[in-house]
Amino acid sequence: MNLTFSPEEQAFREEVRRFLADALPSDIRERVRLGRHLRADDHLRWQNILSEQGWLAANWPTEHGGPGWGPVQRHIFDEECAAAHAPTVVPFGVNMVAPVIMKFGSVEQQQNYLPRILSNQDWWCQGYSEPGAGSDLAGLSTRAVRDGDHYIVNGQKTWTTLGQHANMMFCLVRTDPHAKKQAGISFLLIDMQTPGITVRPIITLDGAHEVNEVFLDNVRVPVENRVGEEGQGWTCAKFLLTHERTGIAGLGHAKQALRHLKSLASRVQHRGKPLLSLPSFRQRVVKAELELMALEVTNLRVIAAARDGGVPGAESSLLKVRGSELRQEISELTRRALGPAALPFFPEFLHGDESLDDDYAQGAAASAQYFNRRKLSIYGGANEIQKSIVAKTILGM
Repeated sequence: MNLTFSPEEQAFREEVRRFLADALPSDIRERVRLGRHLRADDHLRWQNILSEQGWLAANWPTEHGGPGWGPVQRHIFDEECAAAHAPTVVPFGVNMVAPVIMKFGSVEQQQNYLPRILSNQDWWCQGYSEPGAGSDLAGLSTRAVRDGDHYIVNGQKTWTTLGQHANMMFCLVRTDPHAKKQAGISFLLIDMQTPGITVRPIITLDGAHEVNEVFLDNVRVPVENRVGEEGQGWTCAKFLLTHERTGIAGLGHAKQALRHLKSLASRVQHRGKPLLSLPSFRQRVVKAELELMALEVTNLRVIAAARDGGVPGAESSLLKVRGSELRQEISELTRRALGPAALPFFPEFLHGDESLDDDYAQGAAASAQYFNRRKLSIYGGANEIQKSIVAKTILGM
């Protein structure tokens, strides 16, 4: 298997680099570089630029308005965006619900929602996790009862990322409480402006308002907003999570974070010598780099298989586990490299527009990012669950 990039793929990489150098707003690039929290307008400005270029929906086929890129081009694009400090595209519309609508949705749903996602008219959030249904997602209890042409939805969702900005939510609900857990679930598209929806913020350890609780109290949802047949929601959910877990590996972001760590550890002094020359610290950095190289080869193997018509299966769970663990390790090493400089917390810097000396700025973001990265091994399916999937599906245990 040839895992090297072709001349055409290398030319595409150069095209992406030129675009990012010319089109990425400098203020947004700087916020990402310094680890500052992005505002809704930052995301929308960048996504509108990508939409005008025709590159917002990198994983969409041309018949739905995407660029028709293959998996290798998408990999290159993601890697170069991370290297250029471009914001990650908010994934819930473009990368998560859109593929579900393409595969399971009606023609009317495709014609209505897909163009609105491409033009950033809709901001989507994900209504999956509940207080009593996290890793055991099939145990969800949010109930949808049929009432003529509507469902009446009652329940609570949690960890709803950026739900405070969203006007649409794709939601798993229980439509048949008597069926097997997985068989009684349906997939609904819910307008967040519908009466009966309440969004409450959850402030995370890094001081950010990133996630929310969403309460649904007698919310009326048209039956025409159900994707697929009633009871087919678990099939939609599994299809969506396969896409989500592959992306969570975050290979491009891990490589950029490792470059930053090595640069930082080369400048920070320990007893008159660069920290990177300290054997105990260097060993951990080298180990992380070697494991990242191994993960990249595995990722390229999955990409090569997809290019030849394969579909990611349990491999996406493997990528998710190792990718999240490596990003956590790199954030831990970055915090250690900064030492006491990582202790101060400047919320006015992270959330606002206050300026700081670059050294202080790096410290202000280091601990916040360390705390935030704790979530990587939990969301999208906890790593323990993913290891069970790998053991059962790949190892036959």
